[in-house]
Amino acid sequence: MMVDRKYWVDTLVRIAHPVLYSLSESRLVINMPVEASMGDRSDYTYLEALGRTLAGIAPWLEHGPRSGEEGEIRAKMADLARRAIEVATDPASPDFMNFTRGGQPLVDAAFLANAVLRAPNELYELLEEKVKENLTSALLATRIIRPVFNNWLLFSAMIEAALSRLGVETWDRMRVDYALRQHEQWYKGDGVYGDGPAFHWDYYNSFVIQPMLVDILDAIGDQFEDWKGIRVKVLDRAARYATILEHMISPEGTFPPIGRSLAYRFGAFQHLSLMALREELPEELEPAQVRCALTAVIKRQIQMPGTFDDSGWLRIGFAGNQPEIGEAYISTGSLYLCTTVFLALGLPSSAEFWQGEAEWTSRKVWSGGTIKLDAAILG
Repeated sequence: MMVDRKYWVDTLVRIAHPVLYSLSESRLVINMPVEASMGDRSDYTYLEALGRTLAGIAPWLEHGPRSGEEGEIRAKMADLARRAIEVATDPASPDFMNFTRGGQPLVDAAFLANAVLRAPNELYELLEEKVKENLTSALLATRIIRPVFNNWLLFSAMIEAALSRLGVETWDRMRVDYALRQHEQWYKGDGVYGDGPAFHWDYYNSFVIQPMLVDILDAIGDQFEDWKGIRVKVLDRAARYATILEHMISPEGTFPPIGRSLAYRFGAFQHLSLMALREELPEELEPAQVRCALTAVIKRQIQMPGTFDDSGWLRIGFAGNQPEIGEAYISTGSLYLCTTVFLALGLPSSAEFWQGEAEWTSRKVWSGGTIKLDAAILG
């Protein structure tokens, strides 16, 4: 394996293995510590860990190599992932997860649904029939949860998009339509959406909004003519926002600690990695410079002391263990949204993304180099 790719694989496996292995053995509740800033999050944290881990690892499981050292690792992780889904959705399992109580299960069932859309063969078709039925039932059960009037509308829409792809004829087009139309109204300009009617200067455009809009419209965007029109605009904005994210990575591989949910660490760059995976980066961004920038960020945060506990579980923090930055909804399971930075591992090793070295924008400009002029988009 080439150096950066091997580092990405090794780091992703380091993060994901405790979750998937423990759950595959029906021991996630026993093994995973529940660190929380306030309150008891044990009703939610386990589904958070599963859904978020699978959302990040899914493209690699689906498209990664089938032979060689990396292929062997991928196959083992894919098997663990399928066993984890089996345990999590089996009502008779000691680790059967909460899909209905409170509001939070809607969020993480949506990340699980997103994982299935990103890896339909590895995370659905290869499941046993009973597991497929249990997974579908678990997703359907979340319909009793009313989403908050913000990015949460996309969680309901994502679940319906997955149900559609799983062959559920009664998938709810209205939930999808409502989410798409509201986000059109919440678009603020220059590639950025509001989180609901208000604008929040944080990373939720990357944690949730833009990746989910892209993936939902990929899955079912051909259903109606106006959805096709929305998809064109969404992809134009997605390219612009990818540029913004890349520009936010400093020469040292740091990025601004702005807004809430900083404990998701480099999950803040899910959208940039997704656009690299799709090979739809804007022309001003070379794939190699994006890889080098993301690798710098991953190394910067992973290498901070306190990022993991002694058993290999993530701890709350942005740069190490900083429990004070965890909002009331943050617990150990929440932290695994960081795996979404690894989406580009779904690209083959022959892809341009993995070739050569290149300086990213801020590194070029702060060393006196030349960069292309930046400009807003109007749509």
